[in-house]
Amino acid sequence: MKTTPEVLPEVDLILDRYGRDPTALVQILREVQEPAGWLPPATITYLARRLGLPRARVEGVAGFYSFLHLEPAGRYRVRFSDNITDRMAGNLDLLDRLCTALWVERGKVSEDGLVSVDTTSCTGMCDQGPALLVNGWAVPRLDAARIDQIAELIRDGQPVESWPAELLAVEDNIRRKDILLGSELQPGDAIRAAMARGRQEPLELASNDRSWRERIDTTSLGPTATLEEIKRSNLRGRGGAGFTTGLKWEACRNAVGQAHYVVCNADEGEPGTFKDRVLLAGYGDLLFEGMTVCAYVLGARQGFLYLRGEYRHLLAPLEAALARRRADGLLGENICGQRGFHFDIDIHLGAGAYVCGEESALIESLEGKRGIPRNRPPYPVTHGYLQQPTTVNNVETYCAAALIAINGGAWYRNIGTAKSAGTKVLSVSGDCARPGVYEYPFGVTVRQVLEDCGARDAQAVQVSGPSGTCIDSGEFDRRIAFEDLPTAGAFMVFDGSRDMFEVARNFVHFFAHESCGFCTPCRVGTTLLCRLMDKIARGKGSRHDIDQIYRVSRLLQASSHCGLGHTSCNPLFDTLKRFRPAYETRLESLDFEPAFDLDGALARARAVTGRDDPGAHIGEAP
Repeated sequence: MKTTPEVLPEVDLILDRYGRDPTALVQILREVQEPAGWLPPATITYLARRLGLPRARVEGVAGFYSFLHLEPAGRYRVRFSDNITDRMAGNLDLLDRLCTALWVERGKVSEDGLVSVDTTSCTGMCDQGPALLVNGWAVPRLDAARIDQIAELIRDGQPVESWPAELLAVEDNIRRKDILLGSELQPGDAIRAAMARGRQEPLELASNDRSWRERIDTTSLGPTATLEEIKRSNLRGRGGAGFTTGLKWEACRNAVGQAHYVVCNADEGEPGTFKDRVLLAGYGDLLFEGMTVCAYVLGARQGFLYLRGEYRHLLAPLEAALARRRADGLLGENICGQRGFHFDIDIHLGAGAYVCGEESALIESLEGKRGIPRNRPPYPVTHGYLQQPTTVNNVETYCAAALIAINGGAWYRNIGTAKSAGTKVLSVSGDCARPGVYEYPFGVTVRQVLEDCGARDAQAVQVSGPSGTCIDSGEFDRRIAFEDLPTAGAFMVFDGSRDMFEVARNFVHFFAHESCGFCTPCRVGTTLLCRLMDKIARGKGSRHDIDQIYRVSRLLQASSHCGLGHTSCNPLFDTLKRFRPAYETRLESLDFEPAFDLDGALARARAVTGRDDPGAHIGEAP
């Protein structure tokens, strides 16, 4: 089977650009898909042959990611964000309006192959929703007028990249700055500060000399001294887990390997989180500084920025920033004039998989595979990318590391609380007058954030997204800190008009949709929770179903392969504890109620066959 003559030259050009490297499979598939919007079977076969991979492997990878399509999906692929905040803002009514305007059914491709319209998980635009993606391009602040404009542009066949700039404009909405968002760091400042710590000696090494890492450590105190400052700062990972950054870098630095790698996790897919989008858009140099400082400490030559597919609109400006840094001697060979210090960064664009926010799943995706979390141990610091020592931190963590390289660990540790040093950037959305990005020293109360963002009559706040903690109004004096309310950044506000049962149901459906399906407890358990919540929503639930929710949730916590399954039940536990009446008012009875009415389902069949007539079969053979 061959690809068509029209496709073949384009495919070969893409393969050549990636050096026919199987580890670039996700990127190759993404780019090959661009012209037609899907991956025909012949193309899958051709790619497998040219990459030397089993065809099943290539098709399996393509089938794993939501933004890759094995069947025609339309020249315009419109995906409405279906996060709870978009629901609250009326996204489904707008979706129906667009479907009507374009004469297309939700979830299907129009008969002429022009367009498909459906929903997707959170697109990271919660502060300016409802929002949607068209062929990967973000369109925020939707209303009826914008929907009609989008329909007209699609009917006219206008390429998305040529649409009016105001339609595609994404705002930063920075509401409060502190040491990070208020930083005026200039490109190269953090790198030079790291190099200035300790005695520097020039290194004349060939680019393929694998002893560079050991030799630079013994001829310069800069890497060691910089690592000590990171450890002294007590900087902890800002992605949610909160592992001490200095210890992670030290473990990776000391691990034996042929190469060391620096990876930035910019795959923030947790509903309600968008602060990394803002950092990437306005603080790219600060991020790249932090990654380069990390490479200096580790002796790494290669770095990767794993950018979530929903942030495709940031790809071009980030690539431009990297090119500028190479031209200025801040990336590439002999960085800042220090001989032997070679490091560069490539951007890997994701393809729609929330689970790739887990660091080992992210590494699998970087290697061109399905994003299924690995068994641990071993951990990425010793066996990460290509089974080599790898440090994975998120965007905010690397930005903070750049500040520490300049100002020192003691300075940073004096900000925040005793156990939570520094500041935290929050993504505030929901029922508030001023949604956006807020930076606070650790220890700020929930109540203070609510006052600053203009929230009124708040009944609940979801801290750290669906996998985090939902608190009620009696807990608003709790503090954002690792020792109280840890968070990856999401801060979702719900006022007294919101139904917390529906909030939890939206989160449960999110986890079921995003489960990678690798392990049975998560694959089946999240689906069972969806069915139980849907049954209660239909008014057919009972106390038995609430008991079942607890049983399934405990199984998920105990048996799931990764953190997605472990935390998928958090919104249920929290809302049942704090907002149980929202569940019980929907129950048909407090006794067992079956979800399926067998007698009712058979009624039509009995009527057709006459079996409802007691005398219909008298005299017939049994």
